[in-house]
Amino acid sequence: MERSIDFRKALNDPQSVFPSPGDLVRCEALTKEQKIEVLRRWEYDASEDEVAVEEGMRDDRPSKLREILLALDELTGGFDVAHTPPTKQGGV
Repeated sequence: MERSIDFRKALNDPQSVFPSPGDLVRCEALTKEQKIEVLRRWEYDASEDEVAVEEGMRDDRPSKLREILLALDELTGGFDVAHTPPTKQGGV
């Protein structure tokens, strides 16, 4: 049986609850809507980290942005690129 998940903690710091976006997708303790909400927050954080790295800040952790986007794609059925902002904080 799967352990219970602290949803608030997952929203605030997804990596402290899930080792990877794939683990979040496979989690049976959260609803599809909860998974999408956590992934969207994780995506925002990962995008911000990538912008910081481009601006010269060091980050020794590998980016999980691609994994996050693939997990979101799996749960939502795809991206609406016609309505996606052309920025790193919201672009695909």
